[in-house]
Amino acid sequence: MRGEPLLDVSRLTVEYVTERGAVLACNEVSFTLRRGEILGLAGESGSGKSSLITALTRLQRLPALTTGGEIRYHTRDGHLLDLVTLDERRLRPLRWTELAIVLQSAMAAFNPVMRLKAQFADVIVEHQPGITGDEVAERTGRLLRMVGIAPERAHSYPHELSGGMRQRALIALALACEPELVVMDEPTTAVDVVMQRQIMAQILRLQRRLGFAVVFVTHDLSLLMEIADRIAIMYAGRIVEIGAPQQLYTDPLHPYTRGLRDAFPPLHAPLTKLAGIPGSPPDLRDPPPGCAFHPRCAQRLPECEQVLPRLHQVLPQHGERQVACLLHDSIDPGGEAS
Repeated sequence: MRGEPLLDVSRLTVEYVTERGAVLACNEVSFTLRRGEILGLAGESGSGKSSLITALTRLQRLPALTTGGEIRYHTRDGHLLDLVTLDERRLRPLRWTELAIVLQSAMAAFNPVMRLKAQFADVIVEHQPGITGDEVAERTGRLLRMVGIAPERAHSYPHELSGGMRQRALIALALACEPELVVMDEPTTAVDVVMQRQIMAQILRLQRRLGFAVVFVTHDLSLLMEIADRIAIMYAGRIVEIGAPQQLYTDPLHPYTRGLRDAFPPLHAPLTKLAGIPGSPPDLRDPPPGCAFHPRCAQRLPECEQVLPRLHQVLPQHGERQVACLLHDSIDPGGEAS
C-alpha cells in the first residue's frame, strides 16, 4: 500500500477567535500525503505550520477553530474518514494506532511525576485492554531499545534522562501502537546539533523499517532537503509551493522559497555573502491584499497587489510541482489566479 493516498487535506481553514475578529492562521490549505512518505513543512515563524498540524491531529484548543475544509483519512481497512467532523468518541481509537505526534519539547510532553514505564503503559493498555503487565513491560523495553535507550531506563522519571534521550523516548512513545502517520513538530529543536543528527538518523531508520508516513515541521529547510520526499513551503497561512527537495533546491519557483533557500549557507562552496528576505511576515490580523508576499518580493508584478494566486500544478517540465505565484500563472477575468 506504500505510495497510496493516506491523507487528503482540502481547503482546510483554521481561525483564531480574537476580540478584533477572526485571524486566519491557515487559509484554504490543500495537499495529499501518501503512505510511507515524508512530507516536510517549512516556513518562518507565524506562517501557520503549528496551526496546521494541530488541526490535522485534532489537538487544537480554543481560541483556534477549524472553520472550513476537509481532512480525509484513509484507514488501514479501507474506510475514508473526515477528521474534521469526527467526534471525540470516534477519534479516540485512532490516536496512537493511526495518528501520533512528536512535540518539540519532550519535557513538556511527558508527565514529570510519572515514570516512563507508566506513561508507556497508559498508551498501550488503552488500545489493547487485554494485555498483561509482563507484555506491557516487554513492549516498553522493545520500544526504548528501538530508539537506542536501555530498557532499564523505563524506571526513570523524565528529568533523569538527557535531552536527547527524552526526545528519543518521546519518538518511541509515538510509535507504541504502530501508527500509519506520525506528525513531528520540530522534534530536534531542543537538543544540540550533534544530537539532532543522531535523532534524525534514528527517525529515518525507523521510518524505513516500519513504513509510517511523516509530516515533519521545521524552520530548517536544509534539513528537509536531506530527509523529505516532498517539501511544502508555507507563508502567511497558505502553502505557496510544493515539490521534491532537489526541485526546490535547484529551481525554486516561488520567490519566497528562493529566499529561504538562499538564507542557508552551503557546506561546500566559495565564500559568498548571504542575503536574507527583507521585511517581516505580515500581521495575519490585517494581511495585505493580493499575494501576501508581495510587499517583500523583488519580482512582484503590478497584479500581485490585488490578485490572490492559487496553488496549482505547473507545466510538465517541472514534474509533480505546485506553486502559488503569478510569475508562473495566468490571470483570469474574475480577478484570481487560474
